[in-house]
Amino acid sequence: MSVQTIVDTLSNMNKLHVSLLEVSKKKTETLKTGDIAGFQDLLAQERKHVKAINQMEANRLSLIEDWSRNQGLDPSSTTVSVMLEVLEGSDKQNVEQATVQLAETLVELKNQEQLNKELIEQSLQFIQLSMDMISPTIKNINYSNKSIKQDQPASASRSLFDSKA
Repeated sequence: MSVQTIVDTLSNMNKLHVSLLEVSKKKTETLKTGDIAGFQDLLAQERKHVKAINQMEANRLSLIEDWSRNQGLDPSSTTVSVMLEVLEGSDKQNVEQATVQLAETLVELKNQEQLNKELIEQSLQFIQLSMDMISPTIKNINYSNKSIKQDQPASASRSLFDSKA
């Protein structure tokens, strides 16, 4: 099992995440403009990216398990950090560089998605506020004298002139 195959897989994963980051940035713009149809298209693209990333991640795990078996390590506990402890020279440098690039892309993607989440929450709050302002409340539907309080006695609610004979 070649370490270069693992490095290539990490690089491909980084490319997929960079592409997903671009989709996320486009989502931010469509959220700002309110383009719902465009947003739905971007969500479909995002799902395709996530599916491809999951497949690539499964492939990466398989490659690391194979590499760890060849090195006489426990495949269930081998991570990239363990690989970096075992590797030397250019292999170590290549794996470390690919891992750092992927980690940086993931941090940027996480921040972008957090921004999108906040924009969606603000949009939902605005919609809820608009709906609350448009829809009448039960109190405002009936025609009653609002100056009369419910806990006042009946005599206090009479007019100044008593019309009873």
